[in-house]
Amino acid sequence: MKKNLISVVILALVVANLVLSAIIMITILPQTKKVNELITEVCSAIDLELSSGTINTTNISVPIDQIATYDITEAQTIKLKKGEDGQDHYAVITVTISMNTSNADYKTYGEAMGDRESLIKSQITDVVSGFTYEEFTADQKAVQDAILSALQTMYNSDFIISVGFPTVTLQ
Repeated sequence: MKKNLISVVILALVVANLVLSAIIMITILPQTKKVNELITEVCSAIDLELSSGTINTTNISVPIDQIATYDITEAQTIKLKKGEDGQDHYAVITVTISMNTSNADYKTYGEAMGDRESLIKSQITDVVSGFTYEEFTADQKAVQDAILSALQTMYNSDFIISVGFPTVTLQ
């Protein structure tokens, strides 16, 4: 008889917990939605970006005479992340970095870009090795944007405006 009574008490507590959880969800969920809408309205009113940390490269328009390039002519062989086929794939790339000469950081970092070439190559290797063969071939621009973002984060500046691959060989 005691086992049966304990089972009934446990069942009553489980049902009470379920009812209280449902009440909490019903009361809190609408308030959370309202708070999210309020935050969105406040951000739009003061013109803040909701996606922090992203780099906007679509609005960059630099005249061609204010662009300097730095070429990493030595081809880098980078092992790509294993994809769905489970095989090892490699990318052999050369990289061109385009910089805005009118940016204040260009004098500091851009003119001495060769001094930090090993750091740049390391960043490129880290980024490219995070892509699979399928991702790289499907969207090469995404790889370039990821490298651009990593370099801008490394320099803590936006004087680097684009990254290009003059030569790409994938295997």
